[in-house]
Amino acid sequence: MKILHVITSLNTGGAEKLLVDMAPLYEKKEFQIDVLLFDGTDTPFRRQLEKSGMKIISLGKRFVYNPLFILKLIPYLRSYDIVHTHNTACQYFVAIAKIITPNRVKLVTTEHSTTNRRRNILLFRLLDKFIYAQYNFIISISSAATKSLKKHLNTKLPIRTISNGINIPLFQCAKPLNKNELNLKYTSFIITMVAGFRQEKDQDTLIRAISFLPNEYCLCLVGDGVRRSICEKLAKSLGTEERIRFTGIRVDIPQILKTSDIIVMSSHYEGLSLSSIEGMSVGKPFIASDVNGLREITEGAGILFPHQDEKVLAEIIENLINNDSLYKQIAEQCKKRASEYDIQKTVNAYEEIYKKVICK
Repeated sequence: MKILHVITSLNTGGAEKLLVDMAPLYEKKEFQIDVLLFDGTDTPFRRQLEKSGMKIISLGKRFVYNPLFILKLIPYLRSYDIVHTHNTACQYFVAIAKIITPNRVKLVTTEHSTTNRRRNILLFRLLDKFIYAQYNFIISISSAATKSLKKHLNTKLPIRTISNGINIPLFQCAKPLNKNELNLKYTSFIITMVAGFRQEKDQDTLIRAISFLPNEYCLCLVGDGVRRSICEKLAKSLGTEERIRFTGIRVDIPQILKTSDIIVMSSHYEGLSLSSIEGMSVGKPFIASDVNGLREITEGAGILFPHQDEKVLAEIIENLINNDSLYKQIAEQCKKRASEYDIQKTVNAYEEIYKKVICK
């Protein structure tokens, strides 16, 4: 079975991370998996896939909404049994390419978020309903994302929830760095958040929370994106820039998480955050915003804090550090919860979908 995964790029992000981790595992199932990028810019994730021997096809660089991509996609739709899309541009352009040149290829897509800005625009709500109807199967990464998408589309299209997964041993067995390697001025307690600086993320609240904590509490923000400069300015305005390290994109995330004392995911909304599961897997307490996509994986294991409430977040962090028994209890609960999200389970579930779709 020949399967082509189509994604906008291999920059940092949950969809990108999932694809990079899953793709090599398909080889054991005797699938031919190739990856097509709208933006073929060189990134750590792309290099990781290339090292595994994966075939990567690039349609261009930077601009992912080039309508000419629709024509460029047509030959690939004729060459594969299944084309599996991720992200909006890919979902739209692949569906349109099949409409204008009907062929036997089966289309599958994965919905990676509980919401997006286009769902509030009537035109896009109508377009979404039409585009998603072109797919033979829709996968959603969480029950919250499934519920939201069904409400948005108001349709009986087949949608199945398949939770994202991670390579659990990679994180559990990682060796911590020396705290000084993170170049923080104060290194008594390290709070870490791993996430791109995008609209759905809320590093701002975590940065403000640090300003309510003593100097020995430092923050490590791993990732990059369009809002990074805004967050850097916020840290400077609060006088906390010396206690906050903006690391940019890193490939040693398991080691950074192991070095940290507490892991936080502060967001406005999520699909199902792989970074959160990774953070829960390393044996450290995990704290998350009480929002869709984080609530369901955190509740009963880690600790939820009210959305955008930096004071409560700061209190939770300080309480964990000062209460050793609570710290160990939350850490153990998080580790147990993360074990439920083994990436091999995700791969097996995707395989089941592919076999079902190809037999239709």
